[in-house]
Amino acid sequence: MQKRASAYGLVPRGVWALGFVSLFMDISSEMIHALLPIFLMSSLGASAALVGLIEGIGEGTASITKVFSGYISDRLGKRKLLALIGYGLGAVTKPIFAVAVTPFEVLAARFIDRVGKGIRGAPRDALVADLTPQAARGAAYGVRQALDTVGAFLGPALAIALMWLYANDMRAVFWWAIVPGLLAVALLLIGVEEVAQAPATSARSPITLRSLGELGAPFWIVSAIGAVFALARFSEAFLVLRAQNVGVPIALVPLIMIAMNVIYSVAAGPIGALSDRVGRYGLLAPGFAVLIAADLVLALWGNVAGVFVGAVLWGLHMGLTQGLLAALVADTAPTHLRGTAFGFFNLVGGVAALLASVVAGALWEAFGPQATFIAGAIFTAIALAGLLAYRSR
Repeated sequence: MQKRASAYGLVPRGVWALGFVSLFMDISSEMIHALLPIFLMSSLGASAALVGLIEGIGEGTASITKVFSGYISDRLGKRKLLALIGYGLGAVTKPIFAVAVTPFEVLAARFIDRVGKGIRGAPRDALVADLTPQAARGAAYGVRQALDTVGAFLGPALAIALMWLYANDMRAVFWWAIVPGLLAVALLLIGVEEVAQAPATSARSPITLRSLGELGAPFWIVSAIGAVFALARFSEAFLVLRAQNVGVPIALVPLIMIAMNVIYSVAAGPIGALSDRVGRYGLLAPGFAVLIAADLVLALWGNVAGVFVGAVLWGLHMGLTQGLLAALVADTAPTHLRGTAFGFFNLVGGVAALLASVVAGALWEAFGPQATFIAGAIFTAIALAGLLAYRSR
């Protein structure tokens, strides 16, 4: 216990500041995202297919941008500058949601916001390492992630309170979301110091044909399984739409995101530690099975209780799979190409996320919500079959 306390005592002030930057920006983003799908359809007249396209472009853009942001920060030697640009883009988009009169303005704001997320992620994480002594590095990343997760809870909770205060006026909630976004940028500007870094002129592009050819068959198999799984994991916006579809009051819809994120945060840490002892595949396969169960519940249990059970299962599957897939990439890629491996894995995942949400929206529009979630279960079953076949080898 004393050893753990001393490790957290070594976490620098700048890392705590970065954690609160993440917390404030997550509050700002989740206040909007917990209501955005309903706002698009009820206030701006968007179809479910268009919601899927907007969400797919947003999530795909963030994943694809991450591939290059770390490389650029190495080349420039300016982690804080890139993080400021990324968080700044996230902050300046918030007023656009509040004044939008067509879905296409929301699309533009979502795109710019996700570019900002992609730009800031890798430089911020590298800055944590730059600021922290080796002995406290694990504690430092734990602090930043824990504060980020708190923001994911507080954002939807504040949205619920403000929806009650403003009689379900979603635009009023979006205006308030500007405040924590600006606080995040201000705290980063004054609370975190840039660590002097010499530009890495030898830094290579994160993806080259030569390096991709050296990654090896195990990595490519994991990437293929991950790509199919990403096709099954369409945007959580469809959980929000399903909640409204079964009659959850608009002001309480953000509870769905709270339930999902609570389970995700509780499960992720212990599952990651357990996988170090019992192996990744033995836990990843049940994670895929839990997503199948979540999709079937959301498809077939068409009431408020069913949506909450589905959201809890969705959060559990994320806790069981997201960290383990990243660990499998690290396990299967050659040591000197791990950066390239993660870059390519993010790229493939981003493209798959875009396709998944577009297809999910089109199915919802043409055949209803049941078709969307059943399709997700089918894609997950395909990914699970591939995983089990590879594991048996």
